[in-house]
Amino acid sequence: MSYFIKYLEGLKKAMNEIEVTDSIGKQISVDVSFTHLCDLSRSLYKSRNTKFFVGNGASAAFADHMALDWTKNGGVISHSFSNVALLTAVGNDLSFEEVFTAPLNWYAKKGDIFVAISSSGNSPDILSSINLAKEKNLFVITLSGLKPNNLARQRGDLNFYVPAKTYGIVECVHQVLLHIWLDKYMGVEDWARDHFQNMSKDSFNL
Repeated sequence: MSYFIKYLEGLKKAMNEIEVTDSIGKQISVDVSFTHLCDLSRSLYKSRNTKFFVGNGASAAFADHMALDWTKNGGVISHSFSNVALLTAVGNDLSFEEVFTAPLNWYAKKGDIFVAISSSGNSPDILSSINLAKEKNLFVITLSGLKPNNLARQRGDLNFYVPAKTYGIVECVHQVLLHIWLDKYMGVEDWARDHFQNMSKDSFNL
């Protein structure tokens, strides 16, 4: 069997075995979880509250990507804390562990949503930001993977865990999960359309 086929099988297995839990560790079905995420996003849109995304490395890129797409395409005010000036200033002047907690203290308010993306689920800066988000009464969503007992998975209000052993698989699945959330919210259904999606300003369509 080729490496390509084995990799696809690994992705499929990870997707099929995703585990979602609530704040007390109770398992929730994936379909119910995405419905809940979309309901939360609609409430956020109505209240004009904010959705915050954080992550390190590849997860930081996902955070930037989804903050942009949710704001531009979904109409839900969203931010990430991954810009170079912020990261280097806070990391240098305060500490790297505060790169997410500092801006969260500056901008977050009750009623906002906080999304922590971490393949290991054990990065100190991510865990600190989750703790602060909980203290500030934000609804916390975590996406993690690798070890099943990772700490991020135990701290969110809704926790998506990818049971895979490598970063590549976990990161790929995280990106799919994030897009499912946005596309479901927007009503985008690739399987039920006969035209191509167009995101340009003059011809925007879902």
